[in-house]
Amino acid sequence: MENLSQTIEKNEVVKIVSQYLDLSVTPFGEEIRTVVRVDKREAMYNGNGTVYLLQMFGVEELVNNRIGAYMVFLNKDDQAGFHTHGTRFEQELYVVMQGEGEYSDRAGVSGTIRTKKVTKGSITVVDKNGFHSLKNTTNNPLIVFVITTNEPKQ
Repeated sequence: MENLSQTIEKNEVVKIVSQYLDLSVTPFGEEIRTVVRVDKREAMYNGNGTVYLLQMFGVEELVNNRIGAYMVFLNKDDQAGFHTHGTRFEQELYVVMQGEGEYSDRAGVSGTIRTKKVTKGSITVVDKNGFHSLKNTTNNPLIVFVITTNEPKQ
């Protein structure tokens, strides 16, 4: 169960992101709504700092999709460390909505790391064969829309 200070913290994150983006969702045939849930991840995938996930859809609401969320890095050097989606046979796309960061990827556990500066409008994608990481490189929030899709079952 979430305590009052955790609720206030999560509401503050939504308020900050709302300064940059419209957080409304307009699902066909349903009421317009906003964020479904806010998840807080400390040292996400052995990264640095805190990453917030603003979940925009309920569990199993989208077909062949596990995640449709905003990933929020409020502070410089907040990072989601290297991780893979291979164990779930997924692809994951990042669409940078606000801010600047450093995206890194590699093939496998020990592949060569490729690093790229990402800014508003940048899109990255990783499939089940890769690992990826993302870090905020400025003192302004880095806000990324994340779409995780499942590969068709064989």
